[in-house]
Amino acid sequence: MHIDGRRVLVCNCEETMPVDAGRLRKACAALGAEGVDGLDINRQLCRAQLANFQQALGDGEPVLVACTQEAPLFSELAAEADSQAELRFVNIRERAGWSEQATAAIPKMAALLAEAALDIPPTPAVELKSGGVCLVYGRDERAIEAAKQLAGRLDVTVLLSDPDEILPPATMDVPIFRGTIVRAGGHLGGFRITVNDYAPAVPSSRQVLSFDRPRNNVTSECDLILDLSGGTPLFSAGERRDGYYRPDPGDPVAVQKALFRLTDMVGEFQKPRYVKFDAAICAHARSGKTGCTRCLDVCSTGAITPGPEHVTIDPLICAGCGVCASVCPTGAATYQFPAGDALYQRLRTLLGGYHAAGGEAPVLLLHDTRHGEEMIDAIARTGRGLPAAVLPFALNEVTQIGLDFLTTALAYGAAQICILIEARKRDEIAGLAAQIGLTETVMEGLGYGGGRIHVIDEADPSAVETMLYDLSPRPAAPSGTFLPMGGKRTRTMLALRHLHAHAPNPVEILPLPPGAPFGTVEVDVAGCTMCLACVGACPTGALLDDPDRPW
Repeated sequence: MHIDGRRVLVCNCEETMPVDAGRLRKACAALGAEGVDGLDINRQLCRAQLANFQQALGDGEPVLVACTQEAPLFSELAAEADSQAELRFVNIRERAGWSEQATAAIPKMAALLAEAALDIPPTPAVELKSGGVCLVYGRDERAIEAAKQLAGRLDVTVLLSDPDEILPPATMDVPIFRGTIVRAGGHLGGFRITVNDYAPAVPSSRQVLSFDRPRNNVTSECDLILDLSGGTPLFSAGERRDGYYRPDPGDPVAVQKALFRLTDMVGEFQKPRYVKFDAAICAHARSGKTGCTRCLDVCSTGAITPGPEHVTIDPLICAGCGVCASVCPTGAATYQFPAGDALYQRLRTLLGGYHAAGGEAPVLLLHDTRHGEEMIDAIARTGRGLPAAVLPFALNEVTQIGLDFLTTALAYGAAQICILIEARKRDEIAGLAAQIGLTETVMEGLGYGGGRIHVIDEADPSAVETMLYDLSPRPAAPSGTFLPMGGKRTRTMLALRHLHAHAPNPVEILPLPPGAPFGTVEVDVAGCTMCLACVGACPTGALLDDPDRPW
């Protein structure tokens, strides 16, 4: 069987999940799969039936394997065979097959296969370079000892803030200074610090390490920072700042882990350019007047700075949470991990495929690729597994979604949406919560009823499982087939038009809460001088002059 030109191999994992070959063939055929009669369900593809995988490799066509656990083995075999076939893997076991409702999960399996077969464009990347210049910032001998461990691999300097009485080292194999960092900025390979009370160690220190006369406002640069001060982090959301490590100085294991990671942080690195920014449609400021500050209000890493006309996003600092793109009203900030409209194509394929395969009232489960996948695995291995109608949808960060994504998901036929977040991130979802509230207002106003979007922040897999099984059934809007074209506002309007066309209460005007990204401009026509200043200042083109009748 082929889906989007990919040979599909399915295994029931030693019959631990009930995969009805006939029903799966029929479901995949409804999604447009070709050669469905050739779909056989393997029992042990990774061991006794490896020949089936090797035969697929020999054909040289792209291969989609419905197994992620043994992906390293399959990849190794492909490399040994010098195969040019593109390999891709998808997990239908923990997501669908290991469930007490597995027999009803065939539409979900087919939809997951179709989603995984899509071609996803690569995300643009930015480069960072580290020469291994490392600053160890601390208060006592622990900082000096850590620096000595790094000295063989990195170019290390120690900076001690308000140090206690420290015995001078017998050999000054790492430079030691006193000082307190009062300002820090930058990123991996380009940190900048400002230090007060800065002074070098006195070489003649005898009983206690002493320092020379201090100076203030001393600046320095480094590639890496190990913060063992135990005080306030040098950066907001410091755990997301590449190249900045801040373990608990009282936890030797955490310190050693940080040292181990630091020794590998030399050379050239790439990180995704998470956000694409179009300054021309940024609504931050025009003509000396400040307008929108949504992204500035929610960015936790300090990657966004204001300017006279628009904001600036530093991709080297950006940690990829995506909240800026979520709350941006114009689409000036667009999340591009993955690039382009790939996220919406995945959404359309998953929900559309589920409906085409015979599924009803799907619940879209949004999760990240770390906590979320671990939670799903735990539910599948130790509990009842996911309900058959719950469709997991992986995101880089759940905070990257906004009104456009939520309304599009509902327009594509999601009956409800569950968003799985880590308990420790409860305080980081204010932007997402606002987008959820706006979406609920729209659904309530159109007569669909609210309460369709749920945030699940439980740390216990059994509690998450219970919440998913206890969801009250809700009817879904007819599944739309429109393409997710254009930018954020265009996609939102496409979704809203579909929802409005099928709404139980298709009102023409819907009151929205303050701060909503849609509205009108009230113009005092009698006082308007037709100077067109507003036209020139409007970043979205919502205000236009009439080319035929300028007056």
